[in-house]
Amino acid sequence: MYKALLRPILFLFDPESIHYFTFSMIKLTAKIPGVKQWRRRKYVVNDPKLSREVFGLTFKNPVGIAAGFDKNALILNELEDFGFGFVEIGTVTPRSQEGNPKKRLFRLKKDQGLINRMGFNNQGVDAISERLKGKKTKLIIGGNIGKNTSTSNETSKPDFVENFEKLHAHVDYFVVNVSCPNVGDTAKLQDKDFLVDLLTTLIEKNETFETQRPILLKIAPDLNKMQLDEVIEIVLESDIDGIIASNTSVDRKGLKTSEEELKAIINGGVSGLPVKDKSTSIIKYLADNSNKAFPIIGVGGIHSAQDALDKIEAGADLVQIYTGFIYEGPNLVRDINRAILKTKTDA
Repeated sequence: MYKALLRPILFLFDPESIHYFTFSMIKLTAKIPGVKQWRRRKYVVNDPKLSREVFGLTFKNPVGIAAGFDKNALILNELEDFGFGFVEIGTVTPRSQEGNPKKRLFRLKKDQGLINRMGFNNQGVDAISERLKGKKTKLIIGGNIGKNTSTSNETSKPDFVENFEKLHAHVDYFVVNVSCPNVGDTAKLQDKDFLVDLLTTLIEKNETFETQRPILLKIAPDLNKMQLDEVIEIVLESDIDGIIASNTSVDRKGLKTSEEELKAIINGGVSGLPVKDKSTSIIKYLADNSNKAFPIIGVGGIHSAQDALDKIEAGADLVQIYTGFIYEGPNLVRDINRAILKTKTDA
């Protein structure tokens, strides 16, 4: 029903506007008697075989929603009804910010992808932390953190530390986001020495809390083998808990969308099917060349159960969806979990 009826209607409207309208509808309909239970019966796959122990946390299933979808933790309780095993909020910054000027989110229908240049638009760590206090869901919650746009790269470490301190009591793991192509020059933020210093600082801060939170690094899909080798070194030197591979891509080669349309969009990061193979190959490279020394969350271009299985086969311990959820609908979460169970049955 989603792809045949709902998606054509939703796709008639501006992507960003309909995104938040859909949030409102999800919250509103969840209050109708019976709807919450119906969603759970339709989408949630409950089976202990889906449970995963990763970086010290127990995930009821390995399928999550990626950062950027629910930036401000607005529908955490409702997302559990669609069968997710975890949700990653953010990217969160210390101060609220509007992000880049609109229009900044574009559909690539021919490619089943998106281009966004949102620019870390969010309500700020104080507002988001306060909202998290009232969450009812038992889902694992990840906090994706970044710097404010107005903060220079050279002075950005305090931004990450502030986010870390204020979110620590309310999330289960952290993701350091230095790979987004939509917040200005990130070259400095992806420098090895800078990253090791930043991650070491966060680890030291983590140790001041009674309960430590896992810390992960999110990387770009456009890294070459030498840069991926550096990523492995960064993880091992800093002793962080894992990698998320990968963020959106600045590469537009091979897109079916016309050059004219792409030029009109100008800049932004590509997500969805166009980054599927690139993301999967990065996961495999990291897993193979580190001897699977650390957990990997695979994200990028998962539009089918097989896409998710391919990432798991490549070395991902968990997977996340975003653009695929928009194009394929909530059945995708259920289908991935069922496919994972089938592989266990067939094994």
